[in-house]
Amino acid sequence: MTEEDFNTPSGQSAKAGEGLREHEVRTALLNLLAEAGTVTASEAAARLGYSSGLCSFHLRQLARHGRIEDAPHSGGRARPWRLRQSTPAVGSSAEDFGDLARGLEDESWQRWDNQRDQAPAEWRRDEAFSAVAYLTPEEMSRVAAVIRRALAPYQEREQRPLARPEGALPVALISRLFPLLPHATDDAGWE
Repeated sequence: MTEEDFNTPSGQSAKAGEGLREHEVRTALLNLLAEAGTVTASEAAARLGYSSGLCSFHLRQLARHGRIEDAPHSGGRARPWRLRQSTPAVGSSAEDFGDLARGLEDESWQRWDNQRDQAPAEWRRDEAFSAVAYLTPEEMSRVAAVIRRALAPYQEREQRPLARPEGALPVALISRLFPLLPHATDDAGWE
């Protein structure tokens, strides 16, 4: 989900296939690589306004999922990255990016689930939940808009570390609103 998605007025749907806000860094990195050709984590941080550690982490994740690769370089500590030569152009397939975002979300959840006992006691729980609600397409868009508005006050903290209260950590916020497809044996279909 992008910042634009969080600020989409009620009644308008977000762009299909966009990643979650937590993956905004990855989207920015992919766009920067498409523009610049190659970048290091430090160069990306300087251009995008994120920390080099955050850029380095997301560059490694993108490489792990086959979106980017090491660029040839002449040694040294700098590690330049480039788009994989066989990767379609950024933005050419919203579905591909959606699949990448979902895979990274699932991977992040598994890492959390496997290592939660190592977290400080106050962080060992999560607030996971799911629900089924009968909604119209317009109501589904309104529910999504309410969620975006609820998160809006916390948006600037990603870009402005000094705005973060003491003890704040990055928290994955994953919301997927989609219609449940009827089973082939159900009498009720898409009416």
